[in-house]
Amino acid sequence: QVQLVESGGGLVQPGGSLRLSCAASGRTIRTYAMGWFRQAPGKDREFVAGISWSGAGTLYADSVKGRFTISRDMAKNTVSLQMNSVKPEDMAVYYCAAKVGLLIATREYDYWGQGTQVTVSS
Repeated sequence: QVQLVESGGGLVQPGGSLRLSCAASGRTIRTYAMGWFRQAPGKDREFVAGISWSGAGTLYADSVKGRFTISRDMAKNTVSLQMNSVKPEDMAVYYCAAKVGLLIATREYDYWGQGTQVTVSS
């Protein structure tokens, strides 16, 4: 079993930056592909960014490409999402997820965190 806990959410102004972190426990996520998803009120949960188990491969939703960066720290068993040039439409609950095998941009992940709220407002 893998437990995932997100942190770093909060209030950010449009155009600002925020860094989300996901800490894994239970077992190492060294061999897991990791993803960040988000869900706004009344909308489906959507893929934001993902990183392969090795860190060599990444995927981004078109809506965040060039603004968000996903990274992982094998030693610390963590995954981060650096959010820059944040827009009002980025406001959502952000979830960290882990899966065995290949990196994918759909929701078929094996483990999920509880989420962290990102609010975008001036």
